[in-house]
Amino acid sequence: MDEKLIKEFIALKKYAVVGATDNTAKFGYKIMKSLEARGCEVYPVNPRLDMIEGKKCYNSLVDLPVKVDVVDFVVPPAVTEELVKECKKLGLLRVWMQPGTSSEKAIKFCEDNGILVISDACVMNV
Repeated sequence: MDEKLIKEFIALKKYAVVGATDNTAKFGYKIMKSLEARGCEVYPVNPRLDMIEGKKCYNSLVDLPVKVDVVDFVVPPAVTEELVKECKKLGLLRVWMQPGTSSEKAIKFCEDNGILVISDACVMNV
């Protein structure tokens, strides 16, 4: 675990949570709420939802109204692998892959394309 990188990410305030959900039992919800409790601006991304607790939910990263500091993934590894490519195209150069969302392929893509990546720590536990 890269403590310096984690501290850098934690200091940032605009997060997209890919895989955000309105199901309070799921990590997509818990991570979103944890970031909000830290004072972060959170932009939920989930093409299956329009709103989460009165907050607009975006279909994709390209639909976000601002350039976020960190893209936080709470989706299956195959989805992460595709969306890190979108991060690169959009100039989103910090991604946090929650436990269970990363793959060697996604991590390698990030490393090869100048995207800073955390993949071995949960944002709620740092």
